Amino acid sequence: MNKYLTELIGTFFLVLTVGCAVLGHAAPAPLAIGAALMVMVFAGGHISGGHYNPAVTLAVWLRGRCHTKDVVPYWVAQVMGAVLAALVATFFYGYGTGTAAGYNVPAALLAEFLFTFALCYVVLNVATAKGTAGNSFYGLAIGMTVMAGAFAVGGISGGAFNPAVAVGISVMHLSNWPNLWVFLVANFGGAAVAAMVFKLNNPRDV
Repeated sequence: MNKYLTELIGTFFLVLTVGCAVLGHAAPAPLAIGAALMVMVFAGGHISGGHYNPAVTLAVWLRGRCHTKDVVPYWVAQVMGAVLAALVATFFYGYGTGTAAGYNVPAALLAEFLFTFALCYVVLNVATAKGTAGNSFYGLAIGMTVMAGAFAVGGISGGAFNPAVAVGISVMHLSNWPNLWVFLVANFGGAAVAAMVFKLNNPRDV
């Protein structure tokens, strides 16, 4: 139960930061988002692994470092945290105005896929690999990856790289619900490919 509560809390503060930074027009929002993820990973990594992202949970499970029995409860806790955070953010700032007209689906799919791959690839290498066991930089590496992605492609896809964040921004009307499938396909796809690449690069790291 401690693991699931940790995942809920970490995802809550990640999505709350996303919502408040974007709805409150904080500049630059990616710095706040990356920092929030970093500190939550450091805070909860020793309890739950600090996933805060269903795509990361999938990647870690495929890599063999997450029990099958924990996958769905992690996802439920992460989505619950995201929804609660979205409700708090909209209480503070009101709802957003949805995705701008001209949403480019192929570009958004590729952007979300690439940076979710990058995020999961970094997580697997800094937080689960034998060669980096016991390091003190894993939270910084993970948070900076999300920050870099948000700066690079936030204007293309919204920069979620996380199905729970995608649900949260949909609740906040920062993204339209019909676009949710883009995040689900790209994020889970990026996670699966990252796990495959990790295994190819680290065949003896089991």
